[in-house]
Amino acid sequence: MTKQRDARVGYKKLKIYQLAHDLGLRIHRMTLDLPKFEMFEEGSQIRRSSKSVSSNVVEGYSLRKYKAKYIHYLFRAHASSMETVEHLEYLYETDSLKDADLFRGLMASYSELNSMSYGFIKAVDREHNPDILSQETTSI
Repeated sequence: MTKQRDARVGYKKLKIYQLAHDLGLRIHRMTLDLPKFEMFEEGSQIRRSSKSVSSNVVEGYSLRKYKAKYIHYLFRAHASSMETVEHLEYLYETDSLKDADLFRGLMASYSELNSMSYGFIKAVDREHNPDILSQETTSI
């Protein structure tokens, strides 16, 4: 059995979800190499905040018929992304994360995600269609 995701169905087609999910996985793997004392400190916090980004996108998508709720969860996703950046900076500044290239790469990816998420929020606010559920069939 492969661990391949079908990015063409439902929320998985959203680029914001795809990037957030990928970053959550990258952060998880990064924390496995942190010093032991950080595994349950910043390591736990950053895993939680990074995975919360894609989870909030999914929850918002599930409520997309309701504009205010959709935007609410998209803002929560954006906030979790910003929180993840703060944890990354703490890890790097305290030398718990020693790989400068990894840090710069993750920071660049989160910068892209934050820009993308803010643009997506503005687009939903501007172009929301409450009949969106009748336009698409989803399979689980």
